[in-house]
Amino acid sequence: MFQALDHIGFAVENLDDSIAFYRQAFGISDWERIPMPERHMEVAATRVGNIMVELISPTSEEASFAKYLREKGPGIHHIAYRVDDIAASLNLLRERGVRLIDETARPGIHNTQVAFVHPKNANQGVLVELVQHADGTH
Repeated sequence: MFQALDHIGFAVENLDDSIAFYRQAFGISDWERIPMPERHMEVAATRVGNIMVELISPTSEEASFAKYLREKGPGIHHIAYRVDDIAASLNLLRERGVRLIDETARPGIHNTQVAFVHPKNANQGVLVELVQHADGTH
């Protein structure tokens, strides 16, 4: 099912402060800022080798992860794996009795389709995102 690790998402309170930290501490200065007003969030994305790092920050309390950030604080929010066929992957997970957050895929950044697997499956505690790239790019 999984083809590769696609990205790691970090929930942060302030994008500017987080980008400044990554720049100062790790020398990472090439960030793409992606406003997502329909999801009440903004994303800053960069690549470290073949893996994308996403910093995600809520722009309002209506963001799906705003409560997570309030309760748990900044940190790793999700791990995303690339799949070839997201619909087939979701069907297979359903057949296997895996609890899903998204029953169908939805648009993600960079021309992708994404869906989330519930973190309470088998008490694993990790939010997993499935990512299908439309054009085969990473």
